[in-house]
Amino acid sequence: MKSAPFEYLRADSIASACEALRREGDSAKIIAGGQSLVPIMAMRLVRPSLLVDINEIAALKFIAVERDAVRIGACTRQALVERDDALASRVPLLRQALAWVGHVQTRNRGTLGGSIVHADPCAELPLAAQVLGAKMVLRSSSGARTLAAEEFFTGPMVTATDSSECLEEVHWPVWSEPRTGCAFTEIANRHGDFAMVSAACQLALDGEGRCVRAAFGLGGVGQTPLAFPRLAARLLGTKLDEAVVKSVAQDAAAQTEPGSDLFATADYRRHLAGVLAARVIRAAQEKAGGGK
Repeated sequence: MKSAPFEYLRADSIASACEALRREGDSAKIIAGGQSLVPIMAMRLVRPSLLVDINEIAALKFIAVERDAVRIGACTRQALVERDDALASRVPLLRQALAWVGHVQTRNRGTLGGSIVHADPCAELPLAAQVLGAKMVLRSSSGARTLAAEEFFTGPMVTATDSSECLEEVHWPVWSEPRTGCAFTEIANRHGDFAMVSAACQLALDGEGRCVRAAFGLGGVGQTPLAFPRLAARLLGTKLDEAVVKSVAQDAAAQTEPGSDLFATADYRRHLAGVLAARVIRAAQEKAGGGK
């Protein structure tokens, strides 16, 4: 199929993009890399009357490594994020998550902001944002506001972004603990396909190997990417022994609400969630220098 007819506007500034969104409302869609939007337009699952192309807005393409956070412009290509060593040293989970995103060609064109705004609950970048507590800066003609990931993702491919707003940048927190490790993994029918279940973890250890900070989450098993701060708190003060890790992972799996399809049942996905949650906690522990 081909997309329904639409008008096209190439915005030359954030202000002009926001003005077009204000004027057109729900009938307008922003396009950046197009790796998510173009296929669903071709299937006529969405039928915008206006596409606002923000690819030429230089102000949306940057990586700024700061003391407590890394700021990344919404139109920054995923490949650039993946290859940035300074960024990887401060927010290592991003590089690990991006390794699972589509293929090289996908990441060469796809943007960090596009994946986050698309908000597929199976997607890797939304899960990383949820786990790390990233903050989204939304711009409109009337100003800017900032939302934490837990407020931003509201449903399958639905966010708290208003129809007049454009994602401007994403703030990724930098952990200051010296012994920090992270891990990301997923199960899919083929590498590059949508994940049946994905899991991410970042944790920090003290000099004796005790967990002093922890965050983990699961993707593909709920209406949004899921993080489990209360369960992660149970890891604190422990040396991440087998019983604790298994208990926390299984309790996380029990809180998921996966669906069934041709590839896997809900029960199988819930089982995978527990297995992968334990796996990423263990892998993060090892990368933090606390493995057995």
